[in-house]
Amino acid sequence: MKARLQVVFFTWILLIWHTEAEFFTSIGQMTDLIYAEKDLVQSLKDYIRAEESKLSQIKSWAEKLDVLTSKSASDPEGYLAHPVNAYKLVKRLNTDWLELENLVLQDTTNGFIANLTIQRQFFPTEEDETGAAKALMRLQDTYKLDPETLSRGNLPGTKYRSYLTVGDCFGMGKTAYNDGDYYHTVLWMEQALKQHDEGEDTTVSKVEILDYLSYAVFQFGDLHRAMELTRRLISLDSTHERAGSNLRYFEKLLEKEREEEKEKSNKTMTSTEPVVQSGAYERPLDYLPERDIYEALCRGEGVKMTPRRQKRLFCRYHDGNRNPHLLIAPFKEEDEWDSPHIVRYYDVMSDEEIEKIKQLAKPRLARATVRDPKTGVLTVASYRVSKSSWLEEDDDPVVAKVNQRMQQITGLTVKTAELLQVANYGMGGQYEPHFDFSRKDEPDAFKRLGTGNRVATFLNYMSDVEAGGATVFPDFGAAIWPKKGTAVFWYNLFRSGEGDYRTRHAACPVLVGCKWVSNKWFHERGNEFLRPCGRTEVD
Repeated sequence: MKARLQVVFFTWILLIWHTEAEFFTSIGQMTDLIYAEKDLVQSLKDYIRAEESKLSQIKSWAEKLDVLTSKSASDPEGYLAHPVNAYKLVKRLNTDWLELENLVLQDTTNGFIANLTIQRQFFPTEEDETGAAKALMRLQDTYKLDPETLSRGNLPGTKYRSYLTVGDCFGMGKTAYNDGDYYHTVLWMEQALKQHDEGEDTTVSKVEILDYLSYAVFQFGDLHRAMELTRRLISLDSTHERAGSNLRYFEKLLEKEREEEKEKSNKTMTSTEPVVQSGAYERPLDYLPERDIYEALCRGEGVKMTPRRQKRLFCRYHDGNRNPHLLIAPFKEEDEWDSPHIVRYYDVMSDEEIEKIKQLAKPRLARATVRDPKTGVLTVASYRVSKSSWLEEDDDPVVAKVNQRMQQITGLTVKTAELLQVANYGMGGQYEPHFDFSRKDEPDAFKRLGTGNRVATFLNYMSDVEAGGATVFPDFGAAIWPKKGTAVFWYNLFRSGEGDYRTRHAACPVLVGCKWVSNKWFHERGNEFLRPCGRTEVD
């Protein structure tokens, strides 16, 4: 058993030594947890078998002694008249019962506990659980899914259906509550209460659910419903001190509100509180001005692909302006958008190349960062949920091969381009609307590279995504869906070097699936004659 534990330990160390928690930000790395849990289940089964074996021995002993003592107790003197019976009684009580005691005291948990202890240090953290809960809420908001849909696992393209219990829904609500997010607190506590009322077996009490729900409703200014829920709580637990105190407080507020209404009955009242409609509350506004447009595009709504624009889009074979390497085997090129011009290339990477790139990247994946526009320092952000790594050509010949292919397709040099970035998106993985190029208010963003601004983006899709995960452009209403082996390309800068602000784009949350991409950012230096200036600022 000890040898097995050592193998498990070192295998597990090799798998995830590089991981710095935040499992929820990468589905690729979360797969390691599946194997860890599988090993723990096997260890648990070994423990159960050992316990069953021990109990079987104890049971066999008890049954034998039951028959024996029944016979001996019926006629003690007659039984002990036989000298062998007398000897065996003494022996049993002096030796055999001691052996039984040792058997009962035998600890069969050592192997399982040791394995669990070793692996627990690599388990997801509280931060992971919070991040995973917020990811579900993000999917809920982006794709307009009600809690019932998520709780019942009714998602498109799912192979393995799963459900959320009352306890799960309650946990979601608590996460939102602890984050001051009363909108999602209400939604998930209501779902927990609904499933509880339907008779689902759970250790969570209705009192606990109503305690959170009533206060969250109160935060929306819905005093009547807060009082109704609090009264229901008190009917279940009349000794609940906080509920009683809250109810008295709510009643005072309601009375005060009625008095103010009487005084201002002839005046129009304005309120900054969310609108209340039969227990439905509006989602609060946040920091992203184009939130509605962005999320609508993620759902495939509001795409401005008109028949007139469609007529301007074509398919063709692309030989990289008669690049010798592509004359015999040109790439299939398809227009995705006319202005700004976005194209998709087909069969850019083979399945074998994709798997090799993923294999190289996976051990190096780290939480993707963004550059703070004020400090210039790279930091993690809630609006970018993924893990990424950077691959050099020296890492493997396939990296150099892919880089060379992108150079041939684009006609731009990779000598001054950034390393190949590989990204894997986690639960609800996304990157909210952003620019790839640096704006005038952040002139030093790429100063250390000494290669100028990011002139173009080449984005490889290395997986299909069952639902969600589109690349969208809110400014002009385009949505591009991942297709494994294809790549999309666009220029971030006009020929003059001015930024094309229309190229602000986003990676939509992955609803179902595992999204892998790789990208190459081409820079200005070295491309002055490969993409010369135009006649105007916006050529």
